[in-house]
Amino acid sequence: MSRQEWPPVTIGKLSGFAVGFALFLILLLSSESGFVFILDHANLLFHEAGHPALGLFSTRLEPYGGTLGQLVFPIVLLVSCWRKGHAVGVAASGIWFFENWLNIARYLADARTMELPLVGGGDHDWNTILSRWHLLPYDTGIALTLRILAWLGIAACVAWIGWRAWLDRRRPAITASPSAFAAAPGNVDWQKHL
Repeated sequence: MSRQEWPPVTIGKLSGFAVGFALFLILLLSSESGFVFILDHANLLFHEAGHPALGLFSTRLEPYGGTLGQLVFPIVLLVSCWRKGHAVGVAASGIWFFENWLNIARYLADARTMELPLVGGGDHDWNTILSRWHLLPYDTGIALTLRILAWLGIAACVAWIGWRAWLDRRRPAITASPSAFAAAPGNVDWQKHL
């Protein structure tokens, strides 16, 4: 589906998104550990489900399954929303995807100290992964980079939905007056040139 076929991001949709995002930020920033109760319990479920799913193919790949599992579901939702042309759903799914990076960064930063409680008390995924790649001494640096990228990704999703809303607010003026569109700087009437 092309962007032009998507339903517009109305002020009501943008307002609902803004309220939801504000609540999400309040929950995220007010939590001591950055754990958003309902959302992160779902993420944890997807993380744990990823281990046996990838472990079916290889026990060596099993530690990667948790992180991949918690990232797959937001990506699937994002693609579904994109295909249906739901811009707010795309932005919300993108935020969910990048919010997972914050959790991954917290887990990754714990790879050497291994202080976080683990579900079932099993092996520490990131200790195993970073040890295999001889990167364990860099766990906190990698985690910081991931945390920064997560916040940039969240900001990009918010900026994108704002940009879409701004474009959609301009669209009625353009479709109502094609000559205004053609007269706008940088717009070319390609039919004259064919």
